[in-house]
Amino acid sequence: MDISSARTFLEVIKTGSFVGAAENLNLTQTAVSARIRVLEEQLDRPLFTRNKAGARLTAAGEQFQRYATTLVQVWERARHQVALPAGREKVVTIGGEHSLWNPMLRDWLVWMRRDCVDVAVRTRIDVADRLMEQVQDGLIDLAVLYAPPRAPGIVAELLVEEKLVAATTHPGGDESLCDNYVYVDWGSDFAASHHAAFPDAASPVVSTNYGPLAMDYILESGGTGYFRMAALRPHLEAGQLHLVKSKPHFSYSIYGVYSAKADEELMERVRSGLRFVASNFDARSDD
Repeated sequence: MDISSARTFLEVIKTGSFVGAAENLNLTQTAVSARIRVLEEQLDRPLFTRNKAGARLTAAGEQFQRYATTLVQVWERARHQVALPAGREKVVTIGGEHSLWNPMLRDWLVWMRRDCVDVAVRTRIDVADRLMEQVQDGLIDLAVLYAPPRAPGIVAELLVEEKLVAATTHPGGDESLCDNYVYVDWGSDFAASHHAAFPDAASPVVSTNYGPLAMDYILESGGTGYFRMAALRPHLEAGQLHLVKSKPHFSYSIYGVYSAKADEELMERVRSGLRFVASNFDARSDD
């Protein structure tokens, strides 16, 4: 069995359909079906039940899922280790959210080049949910995320304490959560805390799950919203935005997350660099 078949099998599970797997893998649906058919012939068991709703795992498919995941993880590790550049003894793959690469993870890369000259580095930029999945699947060693969800077998280390604070274009800084309030979806923890703080708040006219878009909109049209202090600081200093001091703050800290089964010695070196960078992090970003 080749790794591409196992990866295709996992992609069908992830998307819930052969069509979705084909789109994500840039394959034809026929090619996806052929790979799954070969797997089923090799295992002598059907792996999926297909219907109009998509593809559902059979009992045999559920049993094989764990082994397919392990196969892909082991292959990725082996590929990275064998492909080590000259002079490097280990490789680490680290992921981060878009807003964290500059300056925090950029500075970490500089630290790694200076203090871990024997380690090759692979980097990935992605959204939080996919980064968490890749940590759990063993495709990346560590991810730097805002407010990661709890997951079994995953260790989360606090790096920087960040806050979400209310800011407004109103000069007096006393804007209420009314018609010109823009709701930013900062995740499930924020949603629960926000609802607890404002149980009677009306549904916002404008909402988004991308903070920079909400900020650009408010700066152009006026209004109020919750944003990271990192992104707010230059606009506060310029007088474009003002803190709404009567509104509560919410935690939105930065964590390093990694598998409890990860290489302990390597993770300690990587985390040492992240701690060093975090201690000098001035909470400014390029959002």
